[in-house]
Amino acid sequence: MNDLDLRIGGFRYDTTEALFDGSVTVRGVRSTTMSTAATLPEIFERMADGAVDVSEFGLTFLLRALDQGAPFVAVPAFPVRMFRHSAIFVNTGSGITGPGDLVGKTIGEFGVYGQDPGVWNKGILAEEYGFRPEANRWVIGGLEHPAPPFTFTTHPHPDGVDITTAPEGRTLSAMLDSGEIDALFTANAPQPFLNGSPRIARLFPDYERVERDYYRRTGNFPMMHTVVARRELFADNPGLARAVHTAFLESKNAGAQRYRRFRHLYQAPFMVPWLNALLEQNDRLLGEDWWPYGTSANRTALDTFLRYHYEQGLSARRWTVEEIISPDLLDT
Repeated sequence: MNDLDLRIGGFRYDTTEALFDGSVTVRGVRSTTMSTAATLPEIFERMADGAVDVSEFGLTFLLRALDQGAPFVAVPAFPVRMFRHSAIFVNTGSGITGPGDLVGKTIGEFGVYGQDPGVWNKGILAEEYGFRPEANRWVIGGLEHPAPPFTFTTHPHPDGVDITTAPEGRTLSAMLDSGEIDALFTANAPQPFLNGSPRIARLFPDYERVERDYYRRTGNFPMMHTVVARRELFADNPGLARAVHTAFLESKNAGAQRYRRFRHLYQAPFMVPWLNALLEQNDRLLGEDWWPYGTSANRTALDTFLRYHYEQGLSARRWTVEEIISPDLLDT
């Protein structure tokens, strides 16, 4: 393994900054090269094409690849996770004032039917509010720039679900603002909303209260992305899976420590008022390790996503945690 030059793809977050700046490296390899891209789909596509050895990868894209026989395996590190109630937006003229009003409406999704946030949103709404995706019309497109559905992945969906692509030249953000679609399940806030458009609102205006209540009841902190590699890479290099996991864990811990270290300065290095109060509130709810890695701490949330994915007709079969996580890391 000492002669291995490891190419790692990912986005630059608090959780990965230490890998990018070189303060954390993968032990036991000759070199580590970090690469990123302008958008996350580009990063995922590089992994699918073999341009990198290890990469951040969306959970739904991992499961779709596994269904096609791709030799991918995950490391239980989750650089992106987010509570998702806040990521459902509606047109204020659509008549939608609560989850029950989504029935029969037209909903947009970025790039693919069943993007990671969409899987969580559909699953949570189905379990808690009786939502049925087949009762809706779905439009797939680009959020802020016109774009066709992703080409690096498959597009499974259940029979009877009405799915179309956005008209040429149109974006989901603009379509939501104009009322061409009634709602949007999204990873990113639509720009017209951020610009103050009165025509777009959140389905859950009091989303923080709703999301905190969801965590108290379920223990799920939804993850969107994991870290993947090809099975033969780990098989040919004993110890590499654990070394990769350790590096991502150390990088995440370094990011968390930055917030802890500056508490005595009232977070002066950060331009966020009352950040200390938020950290204290999160510690009370989430515990000291509010962004856990490892199989054990994430088993319930992972299993929930795998179940949702299958129930929504996106997986050919019900995958298990043991099947998608590297065997060397099931004890983490």
